[in-house]
Amino acid sequence: MAKTALVSAPRIEIGLACDAGTSNAGIYGLTDLFTYAGEFAAKRHGNAARPAVRITHWRADDDATEVRCAYDSCPGSSHALSLLVIPGNVRAPEKGISDNPLVYWLRQQHAEGAVLAAVCGGVFILARTGLLAGRQATTHWSFSELFAEQFPDVLTETDHMVIDYGDVVTAGGVLAWADLGLRLTEKFLGTAVMLETARFMLVDPPGREQRFYSEFDPRTKHGDRAILRAQHWLFTQRERPVSVMDIAHHAGLEPRTFLRRFIAATGMKPSEYQQRLRITRAREMLEFSQATIEEISWSLGYGDVTGFRRVFRKVMGLTPSDYRRRFCQSTPQRASSVPDRLNLALLRLSVEEK
Repeated sequence: MAKTALVSAPRIEIGLACDAGTSNAGIYGLTDLFTYAGEFAAKRHGNAARPAVRITHWRADDDATEVRCAYDSCPGSSHALSLLVIPGNVRAPEKGISDNPLVYWLRQQHAEGAVLAAVCGGVFILARTGLLAGRQATTHWSFSELFAEQFPDVLTETDHMVIDYGDVVTAGGVLAWADLGLRLTEKFLGTAVMLETARFMLVDPPGREQRFYSEFDPRTKHGDRAILRAQHWLFTQRERPVSVMDIAHHAGLEPRTFLRRFIAATGMKPSEYQQRLRITRAREMLEFSQATIEEISWSLGYGDVTGFRRVFRKVMGLTPSDYRRRFCQSTPQRASSVPDRLNLALLRLSVEEK
């Protein structure tokens, strides 16, 4: 009796919504992932001859007046979409389009019960439907400020790889389609099928966070030359804590005025800004040097190693030891020869200050 119920389980239709800027890697990667998941699900249901998943591609290019089905893994029947995924899109963040037929169509499909999900730049398209208003959403960390500017009614949160509200799901990162695809596989086909798909594709099950990979990219195009001077100086002082009084002195401002202008220009308090600089330096030393956690902590002005570990985990989502295991280079170098990923930012600040 149980077997009969499984065999008669309804097939789900998963659509991929595309336009001219959609990433081919996302389209075909998700197509493969859901194809494998459907095959594993069909076998588990005891009916390998009947596909458990129908995959369709829906396109609305620049000159399109309607959304059309461009690919169908099981043609010949009417469509009933359970899930629509918008893969990564390299052009979407720069578009100011709100009347694209794809946006109207996505809104309609959501009203008819389809779950909408988006990856990386595709989250901009999903946001244009208005369905993310008042909710948290993630996108690629480098798009964070641009996304917040375009969609002030959405709570931008780019530390996370996937944020799931049930009816709308967002994912950050160019290759986050794999994390999103596995999360959706678990949602629609169950944990066992998700794990089998992950093993087959040699992909870690969902659980990564985007902040494991993101770089500290401070605001510099704010037009406040005094604060830019302070930022320039802070880059050279990141291996020790510096007081607001000292930073204000180098900016040539009274402390209260400096604090107000620094927060307005960078979006961060000076203490938070310094913390991010020091953690960035700690990451470099963990990746490229053989220095111990204690040595790294002391060299960065953290007298309390426990406190350093706590701050590092708060910022990066991993302990220093876990971070080193995940990202350490194969041929560690001496701490004194650690490449400095902030040198480019320092050079940029020098150019902008002139």
